[in-house]
Amino acid sequence: MVQVAIAQFAPTEDKPANLAVITELAATAAGRGAQVLVLPEYAMFTVPTMDHRFADSAEDLDGPFVTTLRELAKEHELAVVAGMSEALPGTGRISNTLVAIGPDGTIAARYRKIHLYDAFGFRESDVVQPGEITPPETFVADGLVFGLQTCYDLRFPETTRRLADAGADVVLLPAEWVPGPLKEYHWSTLVKARAIENTLYVAAADQAAPTGSGASLVVDPMGVVVASLGEQTGVAVAEVNAERIAEVRAKNPALALRRFTVVPRTE
Repeated sequence: MVQVAIAQFAPTEDKPANLAVITELAATAAGRGAQVLVLPEYAMFTVPTMDHRFADSAEDLDGPFVTTLRELAKEHELAVVAGMSEALPGTGRISNTLVAIGPDGTIAARYRKIHLYDAFGFRESDVVQPGEITPPETFVADGLVFGLQTCYDLRFPETTRRLADAGADVVLLPAEWVPGPLKEYHWSTLVKARAIENTLYVAAADQAAPTGSGASLVVDPMGVVVASLGEQTGVAVAEVNAERIAEVRAKNPALALRRFTVVPRTE
């Protein structure tokens, strides 16, 4: 059994201010008994338009942002997952990177976003370099396996299926789900679908308005929302446990019964 916290806020271009909010959210999550904290995509720095400012603000994995996350994780004995703009020196571009910090303050896993958000009038690929397709990195907390994916990946079911194949019990999904017509409906529907079809938990932490849709949530393997947030900055905590996963998979052995596997495109 693990207590997982989703934290929602609206990052800006003021990186120190974003870290101050994250510091408060981490303290709140730890105070509520959380062992894992999920923060939004681009929690380090966000502006409404995907332009050179993301590249200008980018940091290495040993920069101030990750260093602060490591300190917070160690202080609160809490695994922390957050999205950042990772510098790619000499390219003028960035990686949209998730970093998972273990409660001992070390980097436990990282994920560089594969599916870039070139949709609904947005062009993430103008600034972001897609991550290479590699075996999923996971980390373990109290016996449960946690996998990582980011925002637009949610629209590609095979991305979550790869994490299930890698043994993930819980998918952690930081996002900046850009607002728009029916977008919040898509968000909640797809989070539930990924949990149901893979019979695992999904903990999805979105940015709040104006750059995100809010509505962060944790969904169990049967598609039940076990924690959620509205439109405001805040933290919600949910219990995730192996017994619930086993119970659901006994009723719905979809993973065991499937006839197809996931393979990468070669073109």
